Amino acid sequence: MDLGLGGKKAIICASSRGLGRGCAEALAEAGCAIVLNGRNEAVLAETRAAIESRFGVPVQTVAADVSTPQGQEALLAACPDPDILVNNNGGPPRRDYSELDRAALLEGAIQNFVTPVELIQAVVPRMKERGFGRIVNITSLSVKMPIEGLDLSSGARAGLTAFLAGVCRQLAPHGITVNNLLPGKMDTDRLKGGFERTAVQTGKPVDDIRAQQAAEIPARRFGNATEFGQTCAFLCSVHAGYITGQNILMDGGLYPAAF
Repeated sequence: MDLGLGGKKAIICASSRGLGRGCAEALAEAGCAIVLNGRNEAVLAETRAAIESRFGVPVQTVAADVSTPQGQEALLAACPDPDILVNNNGGPPRRDYSELDRAALLEGAIQNFVTPVELIQAVVPRMKERGFGRIVNITSLSVKMPIEGLDLSSGARAGLTAFLAGVCRQLAPHGITVNNLLPGKMDTDRLKGGFERTAVQTGKPVDDIRAQQAAEIPARRFGNATEFGQTCAFLCSVHAGYITGQNILMDGGLYPAAF
């Protein structure tokens, strides 16, 4: 399917690896010029080379912490007028709520609530001028279903979801859509790190933990960055202009609900 994105410009935050990279690759395949972001210059360079070689589209890299004003300025200097913004950022590490002090709470809110709002504020004016814009926020299954130890991440991302529920209706008349992708258990480094922590805590082999958790998912497997990215690219396409304010679960059926 032609997504109608040839020549569009896309900023994808935290995109040197994992789900962000999956989104970058899918948008590059659709013909977008890509701005990659991450903190590790070597990993960014490898991802840039792979995308340029495979898809032949222009790729820029911005090595910066997107949750800082300086990082956002660098990202927007590389692409002042993106057609597409994919908000993504690592969540706070797993910690019991009782262990969170004020500094940790504020940092979590900045990473997963304040930062995407600030970037949306920055890119929307030019999107309005063009009458086209696509904003996709990578949040989490934990917005809908509690996950032990991720209370801070869940709260910040749920706050972002509620905040943008009204904003997206203001932007819809201008041809701008705002949607959220909620990954469940995806086969990423973060998930693997969770297996390793559980192995240390329980003494069970990592492979056994992985198999047990996969068996709990109706699809009987973990998701992957490629299928996640392709879903993101569709939400950014010309065909998805009538989809806005939606929370798209990608969890293999793990969340048990009819609606």
